[in-house]
Amino acid sequence: MIAGRHMLPLILLMLPCIGYAEVYELPPAGNDVVGALTIIKARADDTLIDIARRHGLGYEDIVRANPDVDTWLPGEGTEVVLPTRYVLPSGERRGLILNLAEYRLYYFPEPQADAPAIVMTYPISIGRMDWETPLGRTRIVSKVRNPAWYPPASVRAEHAADGDPLPRMVPPGPQNPLGKYAMRLGLPGYLIHGTNRPAGVGMRVTHGCIRLFPEDIDFLFSQVGINTPVRIINEPVKIGWDANQLVVEVHPSLDVTPPPAADLVDASGSEISSGEALAESAPPALLVRDKLTLLTEKFVAATNTRPGELYWEVAERVIERADGVPVLAGRQIKDAATSAASEKVPSSL
Repeated sequence: MIAGRHMLPLILLMLPCIGYAEVYELPPAGNDVVGALTIIKARADDTLIDIARRHGLGYEDIVRANPDVDTWLPGEGTEVVLPTRYVLPSGERRGLILNLAEYRLYYFPEPQADAPAIVMTYPISIGRMDWETPLGRTRIVSKVRNPAWYPPASVRAEHAADGDPLPRMVPPGPQNPLGKYAMRLGLPGYLIHGTNRPAGVGMRVTHGCIRLFPEDIDFLFSQVGINTPVRIINEPVKIGWDANQLVVEVHPSLDVTPPPAADLVDASGSEISSGEALAESAPPALLVRDKLTLLTEKFVAATNTRPGELYWEVAERVIERADGVPVLAGRQIKDAATSAASEKVPSSL
């Protein structure tokens, strides 16, 4: 059912908690695409949320890829698109990369001896509009099993105003929104943790922390070490090479506010400026640029040392849909002097 994936059977045997939808062999140098688009048929008792969780996807992933399918009652035999093909985020492939625009975490573990490098990817929930998850570079500074939750005064005030007062400390257990595992970031007050409400994974619903499915944080907690670098980005437009083809992946724009410079910590624990941190993710100016401008910039970067042309008609349709499904939208060319922009669309598209 998952034909075309770059899967690693031997590595999966070593990682028994991992599902097939979550682990991919890193492509060769100069290539940026992993996974494959898959279509399955819903069962009678399925919801799209059920299907998403079984295949390493979150709420926004599955809903955007299936706009004409009823979220809560797809119906037996209904075809459901699984958007399990990904253009890897730009920049260094190391540690954890959290792309807020696609509600997704990428983990690049250190390669094992005599084994190919891999990437693991999981859906995440991120901060609400009024409780944004900050951008920047940081690291894992501590890990806690069965964490207690100490809701900040602002969160307690919000709950009190809604008639749902919180105690100063919520002990471990089924009522604890952190779930069974939490990894603290160098950004004060922010965690990567589990949840007691898995239906919200893949949505913008948290108070700024990163939330994963219980089974995903269960595995990652055992794999991710202290001082693992973490890069939090806002990249709604991604473009990458798949052999000699250019693939474009577009998500809805996500407005976020950069954090104060004092809250940003690099992988060694040293403070860095907000400008330095956001140069690798999304400078404030990018947050208001249109997606076509972003795509143009990314296309220029992708073809800086490898000539290519982009099918602008296709690219514009992908931008308009912004459904997170990667699409072939260009190709490599031999002559760098050839026009990089092409209105002609191959018949195969």
